[in-house]
Amino acid sequence: MKIAFFSTKSYDKTFFEAVNHETGDCHVLTFLEPGLSPATATLATGQDAVCAFVNDNLGGPTLENLVGLGIRTVALRSAGFNHVDLVAAERLGITVVRVPAYSPYAVAEHTIALLLSLDRNIHRAHARVREGNFSLEGLMGFDLHGKVAGIVGTGVIGLCVARILAGFGMQILVSDPVRNPEVEKLGARYVPLETLMAEADVITLHCPLTPATRHLIDAAAIARMKPGVTILNTSRGAVIDAPAVIAGLKSGKIGHLGLDVYEEEGDLFFRDLSDQVSQDDVFARLTTFPNVLITGHQAFFTREALSGIARVTLENLSELEKTGLCRNTVAAASHHK
Repeated sequence: MKIAFFSTKSYDKTFFEAVNHETGDCHVLTFLEPGLSPATATLATGQDAVCAFVNDNLGGPTLENLVGLGIRTVALRSAGFNHVDLVAAERLGITVVRVPAYSPYAVAEHTIALLLSLDRNIHRAHARVREGNFSLEGLMGFDLHGKVAGIVGTGVIGLCVARILAGFGMQILVSDPVRNPEVEKLGARYVPLETLMAEADVITLHCPLTPATRHLIDAAAIARMKPGVTILNTSRGAVIDAPAVIAGLKSGKIGHLGLDVYEEEGDLFFRDLSDQVSQDDVFARLTTFPNVLITGHQAFFTREALSGIARVTLENLSELEKTGLCRNTVAAASHHK
């Protein structure tokens, strides 16, 4: 199968070529730097499939342009699929496949890295020491042991986070429409989302972005939280209402905020903008808080995860090519689950 990869970096090429070679060079891979959009879809002329990443535009116009080129297979090298118009894909006869799991440990461990850095002010302490400032004023943290952690979303990543936090000796509250018995074995307790918001000292988000979870953390949710709450988001940016969070930071209601995703990250992340003036006033405001730590959609970025993403993506396409079916196909109904 001839596959056009959009939004690619050097590491994408390295891992996909390695996995393809291991499996007998079954596919012909073309790597493109531009993101996928209605305007760039023509770059896939002559291909059998396209492979897209999290911030590519897979709306109706893009999908229609792909069909015009004879392409009816879209492979997502990500778990999330909120950037795909699945209704349009179904109407156009496009099959969309994804990578439902690669290395949940990568995202879970990055979440904990954000938590520990914020709790113990490691990012601020590092900057001070580099300047010869060894004062401890303003760097006081708190013990995680005995505190209440609230985990929203108990899939494979949420389960990994629960295991780590249980190891710290935290009490764990969880919220998810579907119960995970493995999480309950850790002593975690399923509670209504409102209860979790009100009782947790640390709230960490591991749910997909759906109409039901969009701006799940808004002004009303923040108002229910404990003073000084820590909020972590390594799921999807739009699960958080950024202006509401800024208000919570200014009032002191939110004590710490750790983000690896941002609602408007498509215009920012995965590129070097260090020589440009930020045009996103909301993001610029977030970066001014000393108790906010932001990474640029980096949580997935481990050797193991990239290898897993490449392997499952190419397996999906091989399965489709051989049988016309794939176990990791995403249906339009999935978007509303």
